[in-house]
Amino acid sequence: MTQPESAAIKLSVIVPLYNAGTMFHTFMSSLLVQTLTDLEIILVNDGSTDGSEVLVHEYAERYAHVRVIDQANGGVSRVRNAGLATARGVYVTFPDADDMLYPTLYQRLLTMAEQDDLDVAQCNGERFFAGSQRIKTLIPLDRLSSTGVLSGSQWLRQALATRRYLHVVWLGIYRLSLIKQLDLRFEPGLHHQDIPWTTELMFNARRGRYTQDVLYRYYIHDQSISNRKRTGVKNVEYQRHYLRIAELLEGINRRYRGKIHLYPEFARQVTHEALSVCHTARRMIISDIFSSGTHKRMIQNARGIRQWYQLLLWLCRLYAWRRR
Repeated sequence: MTQPESAAIKLSVIVPLYNAGTMFHTFMSSLLVQTLTDLEIILVNDGSTDGSEVLVHEYAERYAHVRVIDQANGGVSRVRNAGLATARGVYVTFPDADDMLYPTLYQRLLTMAEQDDLDVAQCNGERFFAGSQRIKTLIPLDRLSSTGVLSGSQWLRQALATRRYLHVVWLGIYRLSLIKQLDLRFEPGLHHQDIPWTTELMFNARRGRYTQDVLYRYYIHDQSISNRKRTGVKNVEYQRHYLRIAELLEGINRRYRGKIHLYPEFARQVTHEALSVCHTARRMIISDIFSSGTHKRMIQNARGIRQWYQLLLWLCRLYAWRRR
């Protein structure tokens, strides 16, 4: 089928796809009814094995503005980088294939971007908890309301100050020429690579704007990579990604010192990501101490005043931490 001319493409929608399951049809239905029609949809199949790899080609055969990139499984960063390499829109975005988009999402963001010559236009979203069917706004309106035009660093400072901001690429559209100018890529193999990517992009964005309108639904379910329950060694390995993120954020702050104003929130963000690892490690070890009966074992085998003192001190701490 004939593809749209590049000049008519205002937005490239890059969709990472790996075993999206039953949610993929819901996602595609919400994407195909977008009121914005000047877009291309790039479905990047990351080695799916659940039938999704067949469905993407069926969609491409039915719709002229949908195309497919097939590649061996390599993770979401490689998928997004592959999509960026072939994108032809003025702006790009990266929704997840197991979420849902409100029909006016991309028209609303593109209208904002064109009216104000934005490098970045962002909206609010909502969490949908699959088990309880509960819905919760991602960024509470009392923490952050719609803004005027701000520089990227000003916007990021304001967003981080809410303590509710999520570094996710699926809530916004981004000027492709700026991404290419920066040669900004997602780091392969890194979970939550959105965090350093959006930080560096915002440090370079001249003009950005945010709307509090909820236009994206993020599904919370156990099959999601981000929400999958992990224990033991798997959880330890997962938490190490945050150590790398803290390292990358500090490196970004260092590189941009003297180029932009580095607000305190940017430094605080580094410590915040690292502390999340500390809190997780503490919860893991406390849980192991009590589930293994080690606390009883220590009580039964303590000998001498000095050791009893140390034991009681630590037991008080452990019980206090356990209650939090």
